[in-house]
Amino acid sequence: MIVRSFKEIEGTDRHVKSASGTWESKRIVLAKEKVGFSVHETILYAGTETSMWYANHIEAVVCTQGDAELTDRETGKTYHITPGTMYLLNGHERHTLKVKEDFHCICVFNPPVTGREDHDENGVYPLLTEEV
Repeated sequence: MIVRSFKEIEGTDRHVKSASGTWESKRIVLAKEKVGFSVHETILYAGTETSMWYANHIEAVVCTQGDAELTDRETGKTYHITPGTMYLLNGHERHTLKVKEDFHCICVFNPPVTGREDHDENGVYPLLTEEV
């Protein structure tokens, strides 16, 4: 059994800040736990826009606080995301999140991330693996 808090991982290697400066993520469950998924608490900052494409991962996102506009770049459809709203990127959709108010969310990734990932120039997380 593993028990840990988001508070205790602040400032550790599990607390990742993006090179773009648009978000930070506390990665509480990682690939090294060997459970088949990872769990993160992520904050995207108000006034920012982040384009992403999880070509190598499926991601589920639940908004816990804040306000953002999610655009599916495949279809052009836009969604208003507020607390209690979930979105699932089950088709590896290219998407953009335009943040109106600091956007706090819980994210689940499959396959799990290692904790070292950041978006590349295409908004993709590389598929990194843990050393055995």
